[in-house]
Amino acid sequence: MQTLQTVLLILLLIDAIALGAIVLLQQGKGADVGAAFGSGSANTVFGSAGSTSFLTKMTVYLASGFFVIAFGLAYTAKEIAVDLRTEGMADFSDFETQIDEDSEPLPADTETDSDLPDV
Repeated sequence: MQTLQTVLLILLLIDAIALGAIVLLQQGKGADVGAAFGSGSANTVFGSAGSTSFLTKMTVYLASGFFVIAFGLAYTAKEIAVDLRTEGMADFSDFETQIDEDSEPLPADTETDSDLPDV
């Protein structure tokens, strides 16, 4: 499970870097003045018939992959936590401190001036 988690983490890192680069390469919708005169379809994959550009399609695929990989990482983390729980990892209740009934309580410090009421 650790190997799968490492592979997914590396894929998520590569996907995040690629997604950031693709987003930074894209132009805004109104950034191309030539689009108003008919040359706006020059960056589409299928010519003027294509409705979205190649960069837009890659953004969708990379974002979808990012979410799938993130869900895969969440699943592997859950499985690792369940494995640790079932393998006999000590509960926190084992580490509770026990108060010795023979010990005397510590004296209260009466010399300090405090705004808190005495209980």
